[in-house]
Amino acid sequence: MPTLYTLKPRFQALLRPLVTGMARAGISANQVTILAAVISVIVGGIIIVSDSRQAFSLLPIWFLVRMGLNAVDGMLAREFGQKSTLGAYLNELGDVVADAALVAPFAIVAPFAPAWVFAVIFLGALSEYAGVMGPLAGAGRRYDGPFGKSDRALLFGALGLWIGIGGALPPWTAWIMPALTVLLAMTVINRVRNGVVEAASNKDVR
Repeated sequence: MPTLYTLKPRFQALLRPLVTGMARAGISANQVTILAAVISVIVGGIIIVSDSRQAFSLLPIWFLVRMGLNAVDGMLAREFGQKSTLGAYLNELGDVVADAALVAPFAIVAPFAPAWVFAVIFLGALSEYAGVMGPLAGAGRRYDGPFGKSDRALLFGALGLWIGIGGALPPWTAWIMPALTVLLAMTVINRVRNGVVEAASNKDVR
Protein backbone atom coordinates (compact mmCIF):
# COMPACT_ATOMS: atom_id res chain seq x y z
CA MET A 1 0.00 0.00 0.00
CA PRO A 2 1.36 3.49 -0.86
CA THR A 3 2.58 5.76 1.93
CA LEU A 4 4.31 9.13 2.16
CA TYR A 5 7.58 7.16 2.01
CA THR A 6 7.12 7.01 -1.78
CA LEU A 7 7.69 10.80 -1.90
CA LYS A 8 11.08 10.48 -0.19
CA PRO A 9 13.22 10.72 -3.39
CA ARG A 10 11.75 14.11 -4.27
CA PHE A 11 12.26 15.34 -0.72
CA GLN A 12 15.88 14.19 -0.80
CA ALA A 13 16.50 16.02 -4.07
CA LEU A 14 15.44 19.27 -2.41
CA LEU A 15 17.77 18.63 0.53
CA ARG A 16 20.82 17.55 -1.47
CA PRO A 17 22.53 21.00 -1.63
CA LEU A 18 22.15 21.38 2.15
CA VAL A 19 23.48 17.88 2.80
CA THR A 20 26.51 18.55 0.59
CA GLY A 21 27.30 21.65 2.61
CA MET A 22 26.93 19.78 5.90
CA ALA A 23 29.29 17.04 4.72
CA ARG A 24 31.89 19.65 3.75
CA ALA A 25 31.52 21.23 7.19
CA GLY A 26 32.36 17.90 8.84
CA ILE A 27 28.90 17.14 10.21
CA SER A 28 28.34 13.39 10.48
CA ALA A 29 25.23 11.30 9.95
CA ASN A 30 25.42 9.95 13.50
CA GLN A 31 25.49 13.47 14.93
CA VAL A 32 22.33 14.34 13.02
CA THR A 33 20.63 11.11 14.14
CA ILE A 34 21.42 11.71 17.82
CA LEU A 35 20.36 15.35 17.59
CA ALA A 36 16.97 14.40 16.13
CA ALA A 37 16.30 11.86 18.89
CA VAL A 38 17.42 14.16 21.72
CA ILE A 39 15.35 17.12 20.53
CA SER A 40 12.32 14.84 20.06
CA VAL A 41 12.55 13.77 23.70
CA ILE A 42 12.93 17.41 24.77
CA VAL A 43 9.92 18.52 22.70
CA GLY A 44 7.76 15.70 24.09
CA GLY A 45 8.89 16.52 27.61
CA ILE A 46 8.15 20.24 27.21
CA ILE A 47 4.61 19.49 26.04
CA ILE A 48 3.90 17.13 28.94
CA VAL A 49 5.46 19.34 31.63
CA SER A 50 3.87 22.54 30.36
CA ASP A 51 0.41 20.93 30.45
CA SER A 52 -0.63 23.50 27.84
CA ARG A 53 -2.61 22.84 24.70
CA GLN A 54 -0.72 25.63 22.94
CA ALA A 55 2.51 23.65 23.42
CA PHE A 56 1.17 21.03 21.01
CA SER A 57 1.77 23.58 18.24
CA LEU A 58 5.43 22.58 18.51
CA LEU A 59 4.64 19.16 17.04
CA PRO A 60 3.87 20.06 13.40
CA ILE A 61 6.97 22.25 13.27
CA TRP A 62 9.24 19.64 14.82
CA PHE A 63 7.80 16.72 12.84
CA LEU A 64 8.62 18.59 9.64
CA VAL A 65 12.15 19.40 10.81
CA ARG A 66 12.65 15.85 12.05
CA MET A 67 11.59 14.38 8.72
CA GLY A 68 14.22 16.58 7.12
CA LEU A 69 16.88 15.47 9.59
CA ASN A 70 15.97 11.81 9.01
CA ALA A 71 16.47 12.30 5.29
CA VAL A 72 19.71 14.20 5.88
CA ASP A 73 21.35 11.53 8.05
CA GLY A 74 20.50 8.84 5.51
CA MET A 75 21.93 10.88 2.65
CA LEU A 76 25.10 11.66 4.59
CA ALA A 77 25.54 7.96 5.31
CA ARG A 78 24.87 6.73 1.77
CA GLU A 79 26.27 9.48 -0.41
CA PHE A 80 29.28 10.58 1.62
CA GLY A 81 30.71 7.27 2.84
CA GLN A 82 29.48 7.58 6.43
CA LYS A 83 27.70 4.24 6.72
CA SER A 84 28.58 2.37 9.91
CA THR A 85 27.26 -0.39 12.12
CA LEU A 86 26.81 2.11 14.97
CA GLY A 87 24.91 4.38 12.62
CA ALA A 88 22.48 1.60 11.73
CA TYR A 89 21.73 1.02 15.40
CA LEU A 90 21.39 4.73 16.15
CA ASN A 91 19.08 5.27 13.21
CA GLU A 92 16.60 2.55 14.12
CA LEU A 93 16.69 3.03 17.89
CA GLY A 94 16.59 6.81 17.58
CA ASP A 95 13.43 6.64 15.49
CA VAL A 96 11.66 4.43 18.02
CA VAL A 97 12.66 6.67 20.94
CA ALA A 98 11.66 9.83 19.08
CA ASP A 99 8.30 8.43 18.00
CA ALA A 100 7.47 7.36 21.54
CA ALA A 101 8.46 10.73 22.98
CA LEU A 102 6.37 12.68 20.48
CA VAL A 103 3.25 10.52 20.71
CA ALA A 104 3.25 10.18 24.52
CA PRO A 105 1.92 13.73 25.13
CA PHE A 106 -1.39 12.77 23.53
CA ALA A 107 -2.05 10.57 26.58
CA ILE A 108 -2.84 13.74 28.57
CA VAL A 109 -5.34 15.05 26.02
CA ALA A 110 -9.06 14.34 26.33
CA PRO A 111 -10.84 12.41 24.90
CA PHE A 112 -7.86 10.15 24.13
CA ALA A 113 -7.53 7.20 26.50
CA PRO A 114 -3.93 6.77 27.71
CA ALA A 115 -4.13 3.00 27.16
CA TRP A 116 -4.89 3.51 23.46
CA VAL A 117 -2.11 6.07 23.10
CA PHE A 118 0.42 3.66 24.56
CA ALA A 119 -0.96 0.90 22.32
CA VAL A 120 -0.18 3.16 19.36
CA ILE A 121 3.35 3.72 20.71
CA PHE A 122 3.88 -0.02 21.17
CA LEU A 123 2.56 -0.98 17.74
CA GLY A 124 4.53 1.83 16.13
CA ALA A 125 7.71 0.37 17.62
CA LEU A 126 6.63 -3.13 16.61
CA SER A 127 6.04 -2.01 13.02
CA GLU A 128 9.57 -0.61 12.83
CA TYR A 129 10.94 -3.84 14.28
CA ALA A 130 9.00 -5.80 11.65
CA GLY A 131 10.63 -3.63 8.99
CA VAL A 132 14.12 -4.13 10.42
CA MET A 133 13.60 -7.90 10.53
CA GLY A 134 13.52 -7.99 6.72
CA PRO A 135 17.29 -8.24 6.20
CA LEU A 136 17.58 -10.87 8.94
CA ALA A 137 15.02 -12.98 7.09
CA GLY A 138 16.70 -12.61 3.72
CA ALA A 139 14.64 -9.66 2.44
CA GLY A 140 15.22 -5.92 2.33
CA ARG A 141 14.28 -3.39 4.99
CA ARG A 142 10.47 -3.22 4.72
CA TYR A 143 8.63 0.12 4.59
CA ASP A 144 5.14 -1.16 3.73
CA GLY A 145 2.05 0.78 4.83
CA PRO A 146 -0.64 1.71 5.41
CA PHE A 147 0.75 3.62 8.41
CA GLY A 148 4.49 4.10 8.18
CA LYS A 149 6.73 6.54 10.00
CA SER A 150 6.14 9.44 7.61
CA ASP A 151 2.38 8.89 7.73
CA ARG A 152 2.47 8.94 11.53
CA ALA A 153 4.44 12.17 11.49
CA LEU A 154 1.87 13.80 9.21
CA LEU A 155 -1.11 12.67 11.27
CA PHE A 156 0.30 13.50 14.71
CA GLY A 157 1.62 16.79 13.41
CA ALA A 158 -1.88 17.66 12.18
CA LEU A 159 -3.39 16.57 15.50
CA GLY A 160 -0.85 18.66 17.37
CA LEU A 161 -1.75 21.71 15.28
CA TRP A 162 -5.45 21.10 15.83
CA ILE A 163 -4.99 20.84 19.59
CA GLY A 164 -2.58 23.77 19.71
CA ILE A 165 -4.83 26.26 17.97
CA GLY A 166 -8.29 24.73 18.28
CA GLY A 167 -8.67 23.83 21.92
CA ALA A 168 -10.88 20.94 23.01
CA LEU A 169 -11.37 17.95 20.72
CA PRO A 170 -14.89 16.67 20.01
CA PRO A 171 -15.89 13.38 21.68
CA TRP A 172 -15.82 11.40 18.42
CA THR A 173 -12.05 11.88 18.15
CA ALA A 174 -11.69 9.30 20.94
CA TRP A 175 -11.90 6.72 18.13
CA ILE A 176 -8.79 8.06 16.40
CA MET A 177 -6.34 6.11 18.57
CA PRO A 178 -8.17 2.76 18.27
CA ALA A 179 -8.33 3.29 14.50
CA LEU A 180 -4.58 3.94 14.43
CA THR A 181 -3.91 0.69 16.29
CA VAL A 182 -5.77 -1.14 13.51
CA LEU A 183 -3.72 0.63 10.83
CA LEU A 184 -0.50 -0.15 12.69
CA ALA A 185 -1.47 -3.80 13.09
CA MET A 186 -2.08 -3.93 9.34
CA THR A 187 1.33 -2.33 8.80
CA VAL A 188 3.04 -4.99 10.92
CA ILE A 189 1.22 -7.76 9.05
CA ASN A 190 2.06 -6.29 5.64
CA ARG A 191 5.73 -5.90 6.50
CA VAL A 192 6.01 -9.46 7.77
CA ARG A 193 4.01 -10.96 4.92
CA ASN A 194 5.80 -9.04 2.17
CA GLY A 195 9.15 -9.71 3.80
CA VAL A 196 8.43 -13.44 3.76
CA VAL A 197 7.42 -13.29 0.10
CA GLU A 198 10.53 -11.29 -0.82
CA ALA A 199 12.83 -13.64 1.09
CA ALA A 200 11.30 -16.66 -0.64
CA SER A 201 11.69 -14.94 -4.02
CA ASN A 202 15.34 -14.19 -3.29
CA LYS A 203 15.95 -17.85 -2.47
CA ASP A 204 14.32 -18.93 -5.72
CA VAL A 205 16.56 -16.58 -7.70
CA ARG A 206 19.64 -18.12 -6.16
